[in-house]
Amino acid sequence: MSTPTRFTGLTLALSLVVLPATAAETSTADTKKDMAATSQEESAEKKENSAAPSPWLFVPLFSSSPKLDTAAGMMVGYMHRFDEKSRPSMFGVSAKYTTSDSLIANAFARTSFGEDHHRILGGVMVGNINNDYDNYLGSGKPLETNDNYSFAFLRYLYRVEGDWFLGAQGAYSNYELQGNDPASDEILDEMGLVGYKSGGLGAVVMHDSRDSDFKATKGWYLNINNMAYRENLGGEQDFNIYRVDYRGYWEHGDDNVFAVRSRHQFSSDAPVGAYSPVYLRGYTPGEYLAQHMSSIEVEERYKLADRWTATAFVGAACLYGDSTNGQQLNCGDSDNIYPAWGAGVQYLLKPEAGIVVNLEYAKGKDDNQGVYLKMGYNF
Repeated sequence: MSTPTRFTGLTLALSLVVLPATAAETSTADTKKDMAATSQEESAEKKENSAAPSPWLFVPLFSSSPKLDTAAGMMVGYMHRFDEKSRPSMFGVSAKYTTSDSLIANAFARTSFGEDHHRILGGVMVGNINNDYDNYLGSGKPLETNDNYSFAFLRYLYRVEGDWFLGAQGAYSNYELQGNDPASDEILDEMGLVGYKSGGLGAVVMHDSRDSDFKATKGWYLNINNMAYRENLGGEQDFNIYRVDYRGYWEHGDDNVFAVRSRHQFSSDAPVGAYSPVYLRGYTPGEYLAQHMSSIEVEERYKLADRWTATAFVGAACLYGDSTNGQQLNCGDSDNIYPAWGAGVQYLLKPEAGIVVNLEYAKGKDDNQGVYLKMGYNF
């Protein structure tokens, strides 16, 4: 009777010794597993953080043309997405200096928030620009001008239904135009070109079904807006500007894109300095002006590699209505047609936002041409 008792006691004693040891080993193993899991999680988190794209954007700026000489500068931007359904927002500053001792600087914001129900576009710009024209405004006369200006703009849009937005905008500009020599001043006086101050408000109707603001591959965009400039808003004259901007995108082949843009600007009672310019690559803004302007461009974007594309484009603009010297212009006269063509290459700098660095060459009629390095496609 005693032997079974002693065996049972020994078994119990061994159990008391073995069980704590086993529990300790199990606890140690679990601890090691937990530590290993924690280490893996921390490593994965660090890897994820290190792989996360930087929100900062640095883009060199460069342009060269016979009219504006050579300009170089830098744009610094900050990208931010306010929520998953909103588009990437950008805040930035840029500055360019030219070999003609011209300086242009601006700060801007382009935002989308509230699940893309709200969009705000705003910016301020200052500049001191020296231009040297061989044939200013088709007058056959050379002209050297110095333009000093400051400009501020703000637009708010609200999504009302589907891809349609309604909004309002305001702008203020202080533009001074003067010749750099007595002969240039005389030409400016003869042609009635003067600087002006203007402040205005307007309404905006917009449709936007593009898949990206910066690198669209499909969808279409339409912006119809006006600006009513008034003396009681800080201006020197009452006049109106109306604009229509259409853009369409069609993806084809292996991620290639065919794009079209048509722009129109109409003015009513505007000073000559606020007339409509030729909005095409290769032309100096403000050299050719008329009461109204219409243009169309087509562009093929061909994918070369994962981050590389090439562009080829062609377009034309027409100036019509009152000219700067009071004559009536129409699109039936070839002198009022401004063709343009060119090509370029782009590098996808920020894939998550569709930001590209774009180097292009553009050629217009006569000696109008230019080389441009900038951020983004032209449209």
